[in-house]
Amino acid sequence: MANKEWPVHGEITGPVVMIGFGSIGRGTLPLIERHFRFDRSRMVVIDPSDANKDLLDDRGITFVQESVTKKNYKKLLKPLLTRGGGQGFCVNLSVDTGSVDLMRFCRELGVLYVDTVVEPWLGFYFDDKVDNADRTNYALRETLLAEKRRSPGGPTAVSTCGANPGMVSWLVKQALMNLAADLKVDVKEPKTGDRDGWAKLMKKLGVKGVHIAERDTQRTKKPKPLNVFWNTWSVEGFISEGLQPAELGWGTHEKWMPKNARKQKKGCKAAIFLEQPGANTRVRTWCPTPGAQYGFLVTHNEAVSISDFFSVRDKKGKVTYRPTCHYAYHPCNDAVLSLHEMFGAGGKAQPVHHVLDENELVDGADELGVLLYGHKKNAYWYGSQLSLQEARELAPHQNATGMQVTSAVLAGMVWALENPNAGIVEADEMDYRRCLEVQRPYLGPVNGYYTDWTPLEGRPGLFPEDIDRSDPWQFRNILVR
Repeated sequence: MANKEWPVHGEITGPVVMIGFGSIGRGTLPLIERHFRFDRSRMVVIDPSDANKDLLDDRGITFVQESVTKKNYKKLLKPLLTRGGGQGFCVNLSVDTGSVDLMRFCRELGVLYVDTVVEPWLGFYFDDKVDNADRTNYALRETLLAEKRRSPGGPTAVSTCGANPGMVSWLVKQALMNLAADLKVDVKEPKTGDRDGWAKLMKKLGVKGVHIAERDTQRTKKPKPLNVFWNTWSVEGFISEGLQPAELGWGTHEKWMPKNARKQKKGCKAAIFLEQPGANTRVRTWCPTPGAQYGFLVTHNEAVSISDFFSVRDKKGKVTYRPTCHYAYHPCNDAVLSLHEMFGAGGKAQPVHHVLDENELVDGADELGVLLYGHKKNAYWYGSQLSLQEARELAPHQNATGMQVTSAVLAGMVWALENPNAGIVEADEMDYRRCLEVQRPYLGPVNGYYTDWTPLEGRPGLFPEDIDRSDPWQFRNILVR
């Protein structure tokens, strides 16, 4: 599709600084070029590797080969973000960069900001000297919320705005409105920032919980070799989050808790974690194409933020309703093999990390949506069913997984430009209709499916199991033990 057929969503009047030029950075760049007016001479990409510098050279975009660190970020970024006047935009798509410090600095400079994760500085994920409670995404999010309380309002910083976390929070709201219509429940759609209204709507509809249910079926032309880690998006990012504790928003309907589960002692207390790595923790879930499947309970920010956002509290502040929420991720088969290999070697990552690009993949899709369960129609999946082929046709340097992320970054940037003084925001607090309007052209088919499946089904029945048949949607039945 020719560029002239794509809408220009706005103008970035100052410099554009992209931190990180891995698979997501390379995929985001053509979307920025397509949808914004900006001064190309003031765009800078920063990355410690120059492996893809040629893409920037061809476009006349400045490349800085450098790692952004806790020691150098102010000295490195200030001249780049303020050069030539106007309001700059920092697009942080890198690992090992302290998101909260960076957004604070950007806001002090009057610069807009977006990222895809509350990323810590180098060393956080593998610090064996701290309690596991402090290695969770819950703990990272609490640092963001503390900064938000410390400095309300001001220049917009959009936190955790990728596919998930990010897009899935918008899908939850659309799914709720679809479910209300199908249940013939007469409700008025709550306003964007009406947390209590949205939470009461979810409670009224009888939703017990939400799975971020994903299945990546993209396949490579050649089989995975031994002692390498293959994935369809950042390997470093996946290993880091996969070795954090399994983590989930904890619903008020739950009657059982795993023996190795731990509650958080401070903050919003919307989530628990397990004393085991998320990428080695399996859960039962459902996606439209494969049907019932196993997923990994990898920690993600949205597991905490969605449960927190949709909590109903009484006048004294006590939580009277909260949904369970967690990721249930089946990555591409090569990534599953890579995980088995890594955990089989005592959790030691392979020496070679590789992100599969659109030229190495032969077919498949990434089916990413939200499964709202426990209501009168049992369960409802709503989301994107983007194929590799369509992703290739929509924009360069994309696979299906990457495009769901890059298009969400685009939506976050558009929303920030249109709401430049919103302060620090999470995806749950943004206008989901506007964000999906921007993103939807890149998501392939976006559909909803009802299913009669429950986690009590599909068990071989050959062995005794400690399950709760009185309520199929207990986490007791979802967790694979």
